[in-house]
Amino acid sequence: MTAVQDTAGRLRRLLAMLAWLAQVGEAPIDDVAERFDLSPEALVTELEMAACCGVPPYTPDQLMEIVVTDTTVSARVGTTLARPRRLSPSEGFALATSARALLAVAGSDESGALSRALAKLDRALGGEGIEVELDAPVLLDVVRTSIDARQRLAISYYSASTDRVTEREISPLRLFTSEGHWYVDAWCSTANGLRRFRVDRIGAAEVAEGSAGDGAGPWGADDDDSDTGVGPEERSSGLDPFVPGPDSRSVRLSLDPSTAWLVESIPSAGPPTAVDGRIELELFVGGDAWLERLLLRLGPGARVVDPPEYRALAADAATRILKRYQDMK
Repeated sequence: MTAVQDTAGRLRRLLAMLAWLAQVGEAPIDDVAERFDLSPEALVTELEMAACCGVPPYTPDQLMEIVVTDTTVSARVGTTLARPRRLSPSEGFALATSARALLAVAGSDESGALSRALAKLDRALGGEGIEVELDAPVLLDVVRTSIDARQRLAISYYSASTDRVTEREISPLRLFTSEGHWYVDAWCSTANGLRRFRVDRIGAAEVAEGSAGDGAGPWGADDDDSDTGVGPEERSSGLDPFVPGPDSRSVRLSLDPSTAWLVESIPSAGPPTAVDGRIELELFVGGDAWLERLLLRLGPGARVVDPPEYRALAADAATRILKRYQDMK
């Protein structure tokens, strides 16, 4: 299974699920999970995010009602959300665009209530003059086919963070869109880990020698992923917190509790751990300049634990900046 990983994509999928559930009322969890390409556990986790959504003053009758039992799930909107709205032309066009984006989510009912409401809205706006589409990179179909066929790809890839082209062998796992671009999460043999690639930065791609139809790569012939660390639940959950870029490097920071806000602000490679009264957190860093700015912002409350060559990075950056100010006098 493939799943949208980015926040915007997850939100579109959640809204599509709620629209469909509001129409059918109640459905078996397994059926809803299959319809929207999720595991039952991931489906419940996604729906929990909408349990407290509504409109002011957020009284019970103004909230969405999400009911999950051992076998079924149902969703009902509050009275205010269910009441017809009077829209301005700009609001109408925005709503029509959003509705088309939701209907493009796999699992949406193209002939359901949302589609019928969109048709009425289009007539009120003067016709079907809105189209929602994404530019398709040249190699998009090649990547999509490799996911379906479980093939490894030999690619050349341009990295914006390093401004260079590298040759890699990847095993594509997930394809999704975010902010107008197509991305693929893939196991990269060069990095020996899961990495995220922007499809339009793939300059060339061909099926790697010996991979066509052999089920090789992170999938394994019997779905045994012990060599790569990518298990079936991780691949299908759609809830991976963060996938680093192809040239990212792992950096472990030790944080004073006063800088713990960083834990909630920056995607990390795993949960933080407590060490000697401090917080240790592993980040993936695409470039030294970004890490320098982060360390300077955190000040003495943060230090690099690993790799050792980065331990003096903040002090060196501070010295360099101070010298520039002194030279200006």
